[in-house]
Amino acid sequence: MSNFALELASSIRSIPDYPKPGIVFRDITTLLGNPRAFRRAVDALVQPYAGMKIDKIAGMEARGFILGGAVAHQLSAGFVPIRKKGKLPHDTVRIAYSLEYGVDEMEMHVDAVEPGEKVILVDDLIATGGTAVGAVQLLRQIGADVVSACFVIDLPDLGGRKKLEELGVEVRTLVEFSGH
Repeated sequence: MSNFALELASSIRSIPDYPKPGIVFRDITTLLGNPRAFRRAVDALVQPYAGMKIDKIAGMEARGFILGGAVAHQLSAGFVPIRKKGKLPHDTVRIAYSLEYGVDEMEMHVDAVEPGEKVILVDDLIATGGTAVGAVQLLRQIGADVVSACFVIDLPDLGGRKKLEELGVEVRTLVEFSGH
């Protein structure tokens, strides 16, 4: 791991046996509370796209809102919240997606992205990829050009990155943790 990745990894709290035994939860609230780590993470997410015309950043509820809002600000792009079903007040487009333990639904406003707009998906972590794959499919359903999906953390043992790449989406991550 690079010094940068080690610095980020050390700012992320690991909570064993949460939400169930055998799982190590990677909690980025400690990274968000550390001004240097938060700034460096946002800068690293933004850097490959500086100077590109990115129209929108889409962030998944809820940590993706925090990171995505900061990335959108830095890229002078709009921000699109992707939320759980029933949380948005206007006309929405919805998709069902697979989770480790079942199926859920997410939605976004039907007018949040114009066809052909360049969009980057941002969230804190990519694990099995179910939520991220669903978000990419949702964005494409209304005509978005999903340029990339960016995450602070990759859990490569769970295969989510590969699922996104199989959809033709470039995936960028800042730090990896092995295991679940």
